[in-house]
Amino acid sequence: MRALGTVSPILVVGPSWVGDMVMAGSLIESLRIREPGRPIDVIAPPSALPIARLIRGVRRTIPLGLGHGEFGLVARWKAGRALRDECYGKAIILPRAFKAAIVPFAAGIPERIGYAAEGRSILLTEARQDRDRKTARTIDRFVALGAPQGDQLRAPRPVLHLPDGALEAANSRFPLAGEGPVMALCPGAEYGPAKRWPAARFARLAAMAHAAGYRVRVMGGPKDAPIGEEIAALAGVPVDMLAGRTSLLEAAAILGGADVVISNDSGLMHVAGA
Repeated sequence: MRALGTVSPILVVGPSWVGDMVMAGSLIESLRIREPGRPIDVIAPPSALPIARLIRGVRRTIPLGLGHGEFGLVARWKAGRALRDECYGKAIILPRAFKAAIVPFAAGIPERIGYAAEGRSILLTEARQDRDRKTARTIDRFVALGAPQGDQLRAPRPVLHLPDGALEAANSRFPLAGEGPVMALCPGAEYGPAKRWPAARFARLAAMAHAAGYRVRVMGGPKDAPIGEEIAALAGVPVDMLAGRTSLLEAAAILGGADVVISNDSGLMHVAGA
């Protein structure tokens, strides 16, 4: 029998991108305040779930193991059917893609809220208009989906909660020699060189920071390793090159323990800010 009303769990269909998952934390916090006592689960691609696990109020994370851009109708339908016994009362679908609404529909969740896009309104019980998409902050658009339509809400600041000992564990695996403040550089960017500060500029900054007594760490994912190596080579000073070497949890812990973070527009920028 399906749970009803204010006691039924909520399923959040989360975004694929790390930065967007950080911003989804504001929605989850607003739900936690607005609807206390309702468990909140997040389903999303595995790459973003380490961030979801750091958001207060998330009971469970559910991996949706499909490649980025993969439609996967059968896999999504099966994933939704597998969730029918969870008795979710509400689903909030953050991505605008048609495919993102398939799982909640297949799960038979009675209240399915998302923005009208790609002709998917037939899969939603409440298809919201997204007229301000190009001007509104993503974080505000996410939070709005968790409130009655038309409510003017202030989005709470996203906050990530690291597990106890996370920074110590990261520093134990990647020890940093010497003493002094730490500057973390995040030279990667979601959309390539067009939104990326040049490696030579990061290298010059690393040299200046080293002269000022900072220990410099370069952070990023595997695709950021080449520019990280370039920065380390150009800097001419000791640089701890960690791009491509850490897990997402370790990166979050190291950024949280840094005194200064310099970042391009990337997922790690949002992680550092939270």
